[in-house]
Amino acid sequence: MAIVKMKKLRVIAPRAMRDELMGQLLRLGCVEVHEPEGMLADPDAAALLRPERAGLPEARTRQAEVESALRVMARYAPEKKKLLAPRPTVAEAAFLDSAAMEEGYALAQQINGWDGQLRRLTAEEGTIRDEIESLLPWEGLDLPLETAGTRTCALALANVPAAVDMESVADAAESATENVQLLLVSQDEQLKCFVVIALKDELTAVLEAMRTVGCTQVSFPGVTGTARDNIDARKEQLAELNVRRRELEDLITHERGRMAELRLTADRLATAAAQAEAAERLRGTDSIVALEGWCPAEETDRLVQALQSCDCAWEFADPAPEEYPDVPVKLKNNRVTRPLNMVTEMYSLPAYTGVDPNPLMFPFFILFYGMMMADMGYGLLMLVGGLLLRRSRPRGMMDYMSGLLLMGGVSTFFFGAITGGFFGDFLTQAVKLATGKDFVLPSLFTPLNDTLAILIGSMCLGFVHIVTGMAVSFARKIKAGAVLDAVFEEVTWWVVFAGLGCMFLLGTNIVLYAGLAMVVIGPIVTGKGMGKITGIFGSVYNHVTGFFGDILSYSRLMALMLAGSVIAQVFNTLGAIPGNIVVFVVISMVGNALNFALNLLGCYVHDLRLQCLEFFNKFYEDGGRPFRPLDMQTKFVDIVKE
Repeated sequence: MAIVKMKKLRVIAPRAMRDELMGQLLRLGCVEVHEPEGMLADPDAAALLRPERAGLPEARTRQAEVESALRVMARYAPEKKKLLAPRPTVAEAAFLDSAAMEEGYALAQQINGWDGQLRRLTAEEGTIRDEIESLLPWEGLDLPLETAGTRTCALALANVPAAVDMESVADAAESATENVQLLLVSQDEQLKCFVVIALKDELTAVLEAMRTVGCTQVSFPGVTGTARDNIDARKEQLAELNVRRRELEDLITHERGRMAELRLTADRLATAAAQAEAAERLRGTDSIVALEGWCPAEETDRLVQALQSCDCAWEFADPAPEEYPDVPVKLKNNRVTRPLNMVTEMYSLPAYTGVDPNPLMFPFFILFYGMMMADMGYGLLMLVGGLLLRRSRPRGMMDYMSGLLLMGGVSTFFFGAITGGFFGDFLTQAVKLATGKDFVLPSLFTPLNDTLAILIGSMCLGFVHIVTGMAVSFARKIKAGAVLDAVFEEVTWWVVFAGLGCMFLLGTNIVLYAGLAMVVIGPIVTGKGMGKITGIFGSVYNHVTGFFGDILSYSRLMALMLAGSVIAQVFNTLGAIPGNIVVFVVISMVGNALNFALNLLGCYVHDLRLQCLEFFNKFYEDGGRPFRPLDMQTKFVDIVKE
């Protein structure tokens, strides 16, 4: 339960062994690979070492193709997934089977090819439908569309907006010549379509005159035959395309049984891309490749065994102090404290030289959460939710969340038991409605009747929380050799706190006076120049107001416990008003569901605030960079290591 110590790894291997070396590191999953910065710092070496090329763009392209095929399958052949179903497992050797990966990739290419044909069919269908739509207004014209006129007369197709009166169009046409005739073919809410017949040498002038009323000439280049014939022909084309569409969709649907293979291929290619990305961080010459990286000190024995099989040279070194900001951070926690990584990672990982806050934070976080929720019914719901999440073998954030739900559920149930809360006063109201008798769950105290006592208890817990943070800070300063800082920053105020306790409990002020004297002496001993004087006032003001504000923040423990209890009781009371047990259960469950959802998030946020602002600021040094080793990247399967 600490920050894992890291070793710096340097490796030089024959170029022929590069892929074998990267494969070994991948299987181990314990080395974060980066460029050989130490070698590149030497100008002579930097001139010889060139970046490696491991096919990263191609790997990412292949990965994207498989992910695209999965989206196609989800669109045409969706699967019914069981809620929170665990991921399938696959042996490591089977996962790294390159032949199976190529077979899955070929399947993805085939599916993407069918999808490409479907997209082209869709575009072609759209074009044909547009053509049909343009021909529909002329469907009633029993005349081939390519007809230009007779020996002396010319013919043109035209339209005007529906709002334009045909008399206005005729007047405009006759203003050019009296030898013109307009034949209305169709009209709808948007357009009026008609045929214009005029002498050949006058048609152009007629059309120009009609433009003044919004007339537009219509033409169908390359189209022969009547509009009706063309519409029928295009509908036949659509029918043929639809048949082809169904054939392609059937081909895709037929591969539904190979979805698991596609998903496994996606994970394989994601891993291949990660390996290629790591390989391109290497530098090499025609004969050798070099890398640097970080690995946990506890993994060096396993790593040595793997490196020995690759005919390479290596060395391990402890990070130098100037390298500490660049050393990746890995937290080593047990099953109990691991879920608190969710809190730590949301805030910021500790610095490499800092303290893992999870073991210190664990009892307070779980205690505070249960105290704010404080309901047996809500605690049971959290336990059920955590167990259901566990069934799916979650990873990452979901793994942390399931652990927090389980432990928070236990704490919530405990505080619900000692406060007598089960969905508020649900049982009290239900028994009253069903039997007319009074029933109250036993309790040590209740939020409504013992509000002041709960407030005092909350602040006392807050005081213990803050003093614990100060104790961690004291230990860190002593370890770093800053003894005076530890004494006058932490011990001084512990003496003051002890003096206040003695004053109230024993009636003596001697310890308090000693503490106040240390408050004055501290800035004088550690300060410089005028800082000795101003430091006294700054120390007193900052610490007094800071401690008061910090401890007052813990009143939220009482406030959320009270709010959750009152809201639940309000909904139960509303449900009991009609006097019907069924109506009561419905209203109560709906209201408690809303209250539970609100408190589930609200209590987490307020608990997080108490840890990050009131606890961490006493000792926590953040800014750590997460440890990201080269490892098998899986989203759909779990790998069984051999």
